[in-house]
Amino acid sequence: MLVKQILSQKSVTGIETIAPESAVSEAARQLAQRRIGALIVSRDGMGVDGILSERDIVRELGSRGADCMRDRVHEVMTRRVQSCEPGDSSETVLAQMTAGRFRHMPVVEAGRMVGVISIGDVVKARMSQIETEKHALEDMIRGF
Repeated sequence: MLVKQILSQKSVTGIETIAPESAVSEAARQLAQRRIGALIVSRDGMGVDGILSERDIVRELGSRGADCMRDRVHEVMTRRVQSCEPGDSSETVLAQMTAGRFRHMPVVEAGRMVGVISIGDVVKARMSQIETEKHALEDMIRGF
């Protein structure tokens, strides 16, 4: 399955972004309100400057306490963000996420962000694909 197919099956569309100068407390509020695990950090809503995940915030809380909530997003975000393209396979993306130990990946096409996928999206798509293949094999065995 391709990344563009995963994006088309997502029930939530749109890309949740936050400006680099926003407070970490605002990012935490958005994550909680939207019930998501990461925000793309972007100055213009089209490019990827970084990503701020729940893990980034928890890491700062654990080491510095609640004072980190006043920091700017760009101070605690992950700067080296791996992205994928709509034509990439789910297998490739899953391998990248597993190897890099991250759960969210921007989808970029021609230098512009077109979506975000999570490891949950990729696993769901792979399971659906495996289930379809299983039924096809069962039908072949039964002679349908």
